[in-house]
Amino acid sequence: MEFQQLIVAHLLAISLALVLDAIIGDPVNWPHPVRWFGRWISFVDKRLNQGKFQRMNGLFLVLSMVVWCFILPLILLIALYETSYWIGIIVEAVVIATTISTKSLGEAAYKVAHPLQKGDLQEARFQVGMIVGRDTNQLDESEIARATVETVAENTSDGITAPLFFAFLLGGAGAFFYRSINTCDSMVGYKNPMYEKFGYFSAKLDDWLNFIPSRLTAFIMVISNVMHSEFTAKHVFSIIKRDAPKHPSPNSGYGESAVAGLLGIQLGGRNTYKGIVSNRAKMGDPLYSLNVSHIFKTVQVMKRTVWCTWFFYLIGGILIGITYTWS
Repeated sequence: MEFQQLIVAHLLAISLALVLDAIIGDPVNWPHPVRWFGRWISFVDKRLNQGKFQRMNGLFLVLSMVVWCFILPLILLIALYETSYWIGIIVEAVVIATTISTKSLGEAAYKVAHPLQKGDLQEARFQVGMIVGRDTNQLDESEIARATVETVAENTSDGITAPLFFAFLLGGAGAFFYRSINTCDSMVGYKNPMYEKFGYFSAKLDDWLNFIPSRLTAFIMVISNVMHSEFTAKHVFSIIKRDAPKHPSPNSGYGESAVAGLLGIQLGGRNTYKGIVSNRAKMGDPLYSLNVSHIFKTVQVMKRTVWCTWFFYLIGGILIGITYTWS
């Protein structure tokens, strides 16, 4: 396959994947790669997270993901493209669609927002507890809204634009591999006695893989949403520059601080996890009190960011193709 054909194939696969995700999402009863990743990670965790070589055993987990989730999908996609250009595009689109979660992330946020609108705090607490790890049984409307906004803001990159970034660079196999490492990090990448050694490489690789996508996402988030905000791009970028580095994650603060700046709200603060208090760095200025409306606004920020990201890659792919043709 020629280079120009490869670029066109990736762009078509990414576009089709976004359409598939917008229509189908992640049906609960359908098989999903993240569940497969989770089973393998749990299998390795139970057998190798022990003894003197926990850190090296954790490296084995990462290397196994390279084989299962990058090399094998890459071989499969190459074989399919050799068989049929269009079959290759369709299968690659399906692979990419399984790594992104625009529809499901929005639906999860709405499941919190709708009962919150009706004043049903008990149901809203239950629903937000399905998407965050913090204790939710005592949260008021403002804290429920904060937890939901933070989740959507962070996962705009982790769950959508970062897989798209690797799909653009490395095709469906790249997106698939990124999602597998992200799942490793979410399951074993904790800084606690149980996982600080075994999850070391998972956490580090996830940080490295997200370094560029998180910052690129924050940039696109601002330029695609500033016309819908009462604040200037300069103001929002100043919030990102000031607050993003405060986050305990080297990458998660970029999406959260961008949303905080765009909406004039403050994220972060006091969370509890199984009764243990954790004070997170604050993102943004509290110009408005957090409420249910900010959940809906954040979902719209997420959707505009995703489609602007697609347009960014579309233009980038076209320019790369033209440059290659002229060279």
